[in-house]
Amino acid sequence: MLVTGVQMLSVAKQNGFAVPAFNISDYGMLRECIRTAEDVGSPVILSIHPAEWALVGDEFMLSVLALAGNATVPVCVQLDHGATLEQVVGAIRLGFTAVMIDGSLLDYTENVALTRKVVEFAHAVGVSVEAEIGTIGERDPSSAAAFEAIQYTEPAEALQFCQDTGIDYLAVAVGTCHGVYPKGVAPDLKLDLISEIAGLVGLPLVLHGGSGALDDQVTAAVGRGVAKLNISADMKTAYFTRVREVLADPAEREPHDIYPPALARVRELVAHKMAVTKSVGTAGLYTAEVLAASAPGSVGEQVLLGF
Repeated sequence: MLVTGVQMLSVAKQNGFAVPAFNISDYGMLRECIRTAEDVGSPVILSIHPAEWALVGDEFMLSVLALAGNATVPVCVQLDHGATLEQVVGAIRLGFTAVMIDGSLLDYTENVALTRKVVEFAHAVGVSVEAEIGTIGERDPSSAAAFEAIQYTEPAEALQFCQDTGIDYLAVAVGTCHGVYPKGVAPDLKLDLISEIAGLVGLPLVLHGGSGALDDQVTAAVGRGVAKLNISADMKTAYFTRVREVLADPAEREPHDIYPPALARVRELVAHKMAVTKSVGTAGLYTAEVLAASAPGSVGEQVLLGF
């Protein structure tokens, strides 16, 4: 069942769970994310980064949308870290039901201008919009010192940003980084900051850099307003580590011998993240009546109008 981001996260926010969003870049990841979601009764978000999109091509999106549409659980297909209006338009034309526009490295005025353009376009066609205020530092931080680059989201600025743009959900910088953390280093989420932002903006919050974050802290963050958890590195590391282990045997050459063990690791990882975000068993909450009540774009428009 294909749904929008607003439909997905409004239910999560109201019921105190988060929906994991997995960055997929091949058919195996796509299939196992959806199959695992069906097995445990969880909604799921399939995220496609522009670099992944360039790798798999537009044709692959036909498979993504077909499997999402036929799934027995709610599935949202979202552009992750779109950088331009052109990328957003392309994603919407392909059938994405949500987009993220990332202007977090721009100054505030430029971020608002770009995000507002995306909101106006996306909401006109019923597509949900995520944006980011604050920055979470470098990808694959090389040391604990890299966390000093995090520009933590300021609650008052977050509220102003939501009012200035009309977005549907907000990505915040609260202690995580993208990618793989150095050995022995784990992020320390600022849980009080999450609570303060959530209380002010009233929108579902998004935690990027969810890979490597401590499970108990993630679950605590969910209880304080995080409704979407982004996962990329954890899943891909599990997948390709197992592929390397199998390929260590020089006799292994058949895909039907190589990939199943790796995909089993993907299933384990996906199911674990769904348990951590408390989304297991929540798919039944997405009834036809509930989905109809959360019209695309309505959450952001209410913030923009000051309701």
